Amino acid sequence: MARKFLYIIAGIIVLIIVVLTALRLFGLQLSRIAFVPSEPFRAQPALAATAYDQPDMWIARPDKPGNPALWRPDGLPKAEATQSEAAVFFIHPTSYLAKAHWNAPLDDAEANDRAVQFVRAQASVFNATSNIWAPRYRQAAFGAFLTDKAEKDKALGLAYQDVLQSFDAFLAAQKPGTPLILAGHSQGARHLLHLLKDRVAGTPLTKRIVAAYAIGWPISLRADLPALGLPACTKADQTGCVFSYQSYAEPAETQDVSAAFDAQPSLTGQPRGDAYLCTNPLNGGAQPSSDIKANLGSVNSSADLKTGTVGAGLVGARCDAKGYLLIGEGPDLGSYVLPGNNYHVYDYGLFWANLRADAVRRTQAFSAQ
Repeated sequence: MARKFLYIIAGIIVLIIVVLTALRLFGLQLSRIAFVPSEPFRAQPALAATAYDQPDMWIARPDKPGNPALWRPDGLPKAEATQSEAAVFFIHPTSYLAKAHWNAPLDDAEANDRAVQFVRAQASVFNATSNIWAPRYRQAAFGAFLTDKAEKDKALGLAYQDVLQSFDAFLAAQKPGTPLILAGHSQGARHLLHLLKDRVAGTPLTKRIVAAYAIGWPISLRADLPALGLPACTKADQTGCVFSYQSYAEPAETQDVSAAFDAQPSLTGQPRGDAYLCTNPLNGGAQPSSDIKANLGSVNSSADLKTGTVGAGLVGARCDAKGYLLIGEGPDLGSYVLPGNNYHVYDYGLFWANLRADAVRRTQAFSAQ
């Protein structure tokens, strides 16, 4: 019997269909033709210094009408109230699929709509607080991740400058000493790692970090983690730590992904090739393995994808030797799983209730210090 789909809004489905079509039917070379921008990279000026003072530059912020990050699925306890004192900065994953530009125009309606859906599905795990901020930014195009052209790094650099600027505006809006949760997924997690290196490591901000959730992007224990200024999360109530994993069903085909990532420059300049950080979301990193009984709930959708419910947890999880999070055979989610049994799009949804509980627990531990 087919399980209900995880909560995936229409934009996420479109993304997966496009990716699967490219990778399964056309192969990598034709995927590059389909998605890698053909125009030269065009340098763009920095945004105005006051750009992120404007509400329309944010997908989520506390005063945003219809804030998607405040979405709550059915099934949460009615007695649960917004109570966390933390402020959340969330960087959404890639939502620009076109090849017209190396970076998404800020007025691209399709990419913006998709980004809203990502924020709703993912940043909502942190909405025990209403103080959630998610910036719009000139994200690198999806095709930038399919090429080694020099334009790739330029596109990611431009996107990152927007992220830095928005982070500074986020910080300026907080009361002194406010606990901070930093989070992202995929491209957003990549930018978060650089932000930790450039804005947090070695600064007083390290003392304000509840946790940094850099999910869906590899972090080399040897060559990346030492640059972040924070240790790995290894206890459920630990604060000031980095939380990261990448979800795969078994048998997991990760060799090509590992080879491509390990060949890229690291955050410390040291060679990669070692294991990645794998924080088991079912136990907060305390153990490498937990069975399905520890899963507090995945988010399931209705057939029309218009409503969502926290239901029974669908999978257990264990970290393998390389640092991938393996979920067993994997639930039957139809054709939206990426090649290699990659459950990347479900990184948040599979463990939605555990991630929510994790953020609340760490914030409470932070406040008790």
